[in-house]
Amino acid sequence: MAKIKRSSIASTLSLTPLIDVVFLLLIFFLVTSEFEEEERRLDIVLPTATSAVPMTSKPREVVVDIDNEGELYLSGKVTDLSELQSYLEAAVSNNPTNQTVIIRADRNTAFQPVVSVMDVCNRTGVSDYSVTTKEGPES
Repeated sequence: MAKIKRSSIASTLSLTPLIDVVFLLLIFFLVTSEFEEEERRLDIVLPTATSAVPMTSKPREVVVDIDNEGELYLSGKVTDLSELQSYLEAAVSNNPTNQTVIIRADRNTAFQPVVSVMDVCNRTGVSDYSVTTKEGPES
C-alpha cells in the first residue's frame, strides 16, 4: 500500500489573513449601517406639493414598429397616429421624466411615417426616442 504524502503547502496554510478580511468587512458594514440610521433619526417635516404624483407604473420603453407600407404597430397591433399620441400621453403622465420610445422602421418604408412618429413623441413630451438600425454591410 502506498502512502499519500501531504504537501508542505497545505500544512502551512494560515487562516489569519482571511479572518482579518472578514473582520474588516464586518466593521465596514456596521459603520455604514450606523450612518444610515443616523440620517433617519433627524426630525424633518417634509414639504407638501399639490401637483406631486407618485409613479403609477413601472417605466418601460414603448416600441413602435413601422412596416414597409408605412403602417404603425404598437404592441403588435395596427394603430394610427392619434391612438399612438393618446398612448404616449398616458405613458408620459405615468413616467414624466424618462419615458423612452424605440422606433423600428422597415428599411423600405417612406421616411414620412418615421418623422410623424418622431413628431408625436415631441408633442407628448418624450425626449428620449431613437430609431433602431441593424449592424452589418449594406446590400
